[in-house]
Amino acid sequence: MGKKIIVREHYQQTYAYELTAPQGKNFDPEFTPELTPQEMLSLGVFNGYYFLGTIPKEFPALWFAKAKVSDHPNPELNFFKISASQPLAIWQAKGWICQDDPLGWFQWYCRYYFGRRHPDDARQINRWKAIARHIGQIKKNCYPGDLMCRRKQRQALLHWARDARKY
Repeated sequence: MGKKIIVREHYQQTYAYELTAPQGKNFDPEFTPELTPQEMLSLGVFNGYYFLGTIPKEFPALWFAKAKVSDHPNPELNFFKISASQPLAIWQAKGWICQDDPLGWFQWYCRYYFGRRHPDDARQINRWKAIARHIGQIKKNCYPGDLMCRRKQRQALLHWARDARKY
């Protein structure tokens, strides 16, 4: 805690933040993700291309030890082998991107998990809570444990740190 992180990546050249919480702890009580960033990356999310084909230096290398990463979007790297992502341009057009997290929700979550707290936290946590509607649809329309049922919704849930394998 108290450590300053300086980001110098091709997608964000001059950004710095301070870690003010212990890694993976002191979350908002309404924010209870089921997967860590490391677990998400090892399962296969965002077509392997979330950080635009790179491994960011700001996070622990261990997070990426088993990550499925590609230099181009590849849905085969996703856990459910299906694309459930929208292009970044759509996220930008809808105003879902905060300037400090130009790659979107998962970048925010990685930084939050890492220990950054930010003025955008409440908005992002509300967006995370809203994705739970997909859990209800899976439970209503699928037999328990049928991972082939509603694969796109399940993959989308993984993108939001919800463990879609357990519904």
